[in-house]
Amino acid sequence: MNALDVLLWVVAPYVALTVFVLGHAWRYRYDKFGWTTRSSQMYESRLLRIGSPLFHFGILVVILGHVGGLLVPKAWTEAAGIGEGVYHVVAVVLGTVAGVATLGGIAILIYRRRTVGPVFTATTRNDKLMYASLTVTLVLGLAATVVANIVGGGYDYRTTISPWFRSIFYFSPDPSLMAGAPILFRLHALSALALFALWPFTRLVHMLTAPVGYVTRPYIVYRSRDEVRAGSRVPRRGWEHS
Repeated sequence: MNALDVLLWVVAPYVALTVFVLGHAWRYRYDKFGWTTRSSQMYESRLLRIGSPLFHFGILVVILGHVGGLLVPKAWTEAAGIGEGVYHVVAVVLGTVAGVATLGGIAILIYRRRTVGPVFTATTRNDKLMYASLTVTLVLGLAATVVANIVGGGYDYRTTISPWFRSIFYFSPDPSLMAGAPILFRLHALSALALFALWPFTRLVHMLTAPVGYVTRPYIVYRSRDEVRAGSRVPRRGWEHS
């Protein structure tokens, strides 16, 4: 174990998590009105109707797969009767399909932002950095899955990466577990740490909120307009009944 491994797999995770937590607290305290996705649906909806569901459903499966693979110990799934072979096949198939769907969705969304004038104008440098970081993380994750489990002979990340990830929250990270992992898995982990550090300062904050306030908010009253705008109506002759 060398100093670089300690920096990458001990120091960097805690820096990323600290920025993630404190960044959200700061954002909510000083930029509450900016806590939004800044929807651009009013500018273009055809591509958005395709890319947004594809990306969101895909990323939901990806997140659930990571939660199960990183947080659930291998002994627990085996105790539940799920053998390594079954788990491996399901994880690889679902992970690959979800990864392709997510990349397809984000590719459509990026294409939309680049080619639709009003959407491109509303895109900030922060958005571009967020899209780039998210795309790199997704590409590396999918590449690691394909190269290690489909092209190669397979790699059981639950014996190295998963214990390392859980050890972070035990405050006893073991960098040697990551030092021997395949390069694509290590690059994927580092890109994910960078994404988590960037997260609080982008539109991704909307993923950590739920529209609970909609349940208790008062009704919005809509009133129809007269065919003739108020103030320009020709007055009737005589008295009007009230």
